[in-house]
This record gives sequence, structure tokens and C-alpha cells, in this order.
Amino acid sequence: MATDYYAVLGVRRDASQDEIKKAFRRLARELHPDVNPDPKTQERFKEINAAYEVLSDPQKKQVYDLGGDPLSSSGGGGAGGFGAGGFGNFSDIMDAFFGNAAQRGPRSRTRRGQDAMIRLEIDLNEAAFGTTKEIQVDTAVVCTTCSGEGAAPGTSAQTCDMCRGRGEVSQVTRSFLGQVMTSRPCPQCQGFGTVVPTPCPECAGDGRIRSRRTLTVKIPAGVDNGTRIQLAGEGEVGPGGGPAGDLYVEIHELNHDVFQRRGDDLHCTVTIPMTAASLGTKVPLQTLDGMEEVDIRPGTQSGQSIPLHGRGVTHLRGGGRGDLIVHVEVTTPTKLDPQQEDLLRQLAKLRGEERPLGQFQPGQQGLFSRLKDAFNGR
Repeated sequence: MATDYYAVLGVRRDASQDEIKKAFRRLARELHPDVNPDPKTQERFKEINAAYEVLSDPQKKQVYDLGGDPLSSSGGGGAGGFGAGGFGNFSDIMDAFFGNAAQRGPRSRTRRGQDAMIRLEIDLNEAAFGTTKEIQVDTAVVCTTCSGEGAAPGTSAQTCDMCRGRGEVSQVTRSFLGQVMTSRPCPQCQGFGTVVPTPCPECAGDGRIRSRRTLTVKIPAGVDNGTRIQLAGEGEVGPGGGPAGDLYVEIHELNHDVFQRRGDDLHCTVTIPMTAASLGTKVPLQTLDGMEEVDIRPGTQSGQSIPLHGRGVTHLRGGGRGDLIVHVEVTTPTKLDPQQEDLLRQLAKLRGEERPLGQFQPGQQGLFSRLKDAFNGR
């Protein structure tokens, strides 16, 4: 009595090829000798392998459905198992354990190019308000001689005679599973399926050459050190004239002579004499927006800060700008002539700050005595 291959795999007679393959993989995972070494299980595994060999082949399946012997008609002597017949489709058994096999066939000569990056230096004003820069980049571009084909003008790539365009060659080896067919990339065409008998003399068959180009880059306001600007499709052209990668422009902001940047705020220091701090004054300051006067109120202390709102760097995301923080540094005179010293003594006396040296309590030291400490290096 002929074996019912449909029953062996547990599928209907009108099952599709996808249903037959899924049924085989499910049973192969359960019955493979590496998973279940029981002799009866091995016999069962031979049966599903034979059934799949027939039902997965349209010609053998047609012979079987018409009542013929698909194995004898194909010249084979037994479908599978662990004898000399080997497996009908070893890759499908491997798929049952490791998932779908990698896409076979020749690989394309055309591949996407790599991304590239360059460093661009800008000053604080350009970072704060944005600018437009022209940059020069040295990248791979499509070879103009062969238009990326890699073959010399008037020639073309030829089908590889070793693999016949498949990009891979097969080899049959014996193992404990029987005859196993393995595939590897064709050594003659490196898996491309074609060879280039006469490479392009300009690009040596790569389909691309190096060239220096000038690009215009728009720098948005508010960029900072490390900010990267992406220029899509301006990177390296891929092998075989493949699509170009992206170009990244990394911003490096140069140090400013006056301002220090912290986020979107700017900081600077102005130095004023003791008298100006006591009486108040206005200090001219060159900001990013032009000349402005900083109002120093009477009694300003050293270390005090004065904010100028909206005079900092433009926010990269969102509107508005940061602030300019002016730090005040008050200087004390280191040398006094007799007249200046006398005036300071009179001021200290009027303020009730003049006492004999050594009689001040902590926190009570007067103006004149603080000056004396400065003169004596204390």
C-alpha cells in the first residue's frame, strides 16, 4: 500500500506549498535525531523527510497525485533518511531550527555609501545668530567615465562561468546525517554573479572616484560645540555607483575674547575702581548687539552680577535668547599719595570707621583699616 504523504505531514490534499513547508518544519523540530534520538522517532523523521521531498517538488507531487511513484520516476532510490540518499532539502531542515535561511543568489555590486563627517569652526556671533558657510569636502563620487558601472567604456560585466550567475557554488559532503549540500560565495566573482573582464581605467572597476566639492551649509542660530548638522545624500557614494551616505558637519565654536558661553547665557567681567562702585557709574560694554551701557548702582560690591536680559545666544529650539550676565569686580588702590590718604582718613572718620589698629572685632573692620591691610599684604 502506497504511503499517504499528506497524512504523514498532517495536511490536506489541497494544502498550499506554504502550509506544506510549515507542517514539515514543525515536525522536523519535534522529530530531528539531535532532539529525539529514539530509533522509532528516527524512522518517523525519515518518513516526513520523504513526504516533504515529494510534496514540495511540483513535478513529483503531480506524479504522486496521479497515482505514480514519484521517487522511481525521478531516478532516485529512496527519498531521505540517513542512508546514501541524503536529505531532499537540507536547507529547509536547517530553517526549522534556525529560522529562514539568508537570502540566496548573487549580491548586488551597488551598495549604499558610508556617512562622512567634517569639523567646522565658527565664532560666537555666527553661533548666536546663525550664518551660511561654504565648505570643501573630499569624498567618493560616481565615476564619470563608466557612470558607476565599473566596466571600461564599450564593455560590460559578464556572467560568471564558474557559478553561472548564481553568486555561489555548492559542495556535497558526507556527515552523520548523510549527504549534505553546502553553499559558499563563488571565489571567482566574490558572490556578485558577474565579472568585469575590462575594468574602468579611471576607477579600477569600483564605480567611484574621489573628488573635492564645495557645499553651502546653513548654520542655524543657537548651535553649540558638538552640534551636528546632517546633509542627506552628501556623503560617500557607494560601490558600484550606489546611493551616497550622509554628511555630518560638526560645529566647533571658537573662544571669545570677552564672553564665556554657558548654555545660551553669556558671562563677562567688568572691573571698576572703588570710588565708582561706591558712587555708581555707567560702564560702556560692547555686546553682540552693539555698544551698551551697564548701569552700576551706588554701593555695588565686588562679585555682584548684573543681568542684561535677552542679550545672550538665540535658543536653538524655540524663540527668544539667553541673557548676558555682567560680573562686577571692584579694585582697591594699592598706592596712595599723601593727599589721597588724608581724604580717605577723613571719609573713614566721617563714617565712624576709623579706630586704632587691632581694636576691631570680626566683621567690624573699617574702610581705612581694610586699605591698611591691603598695603601690608594681609
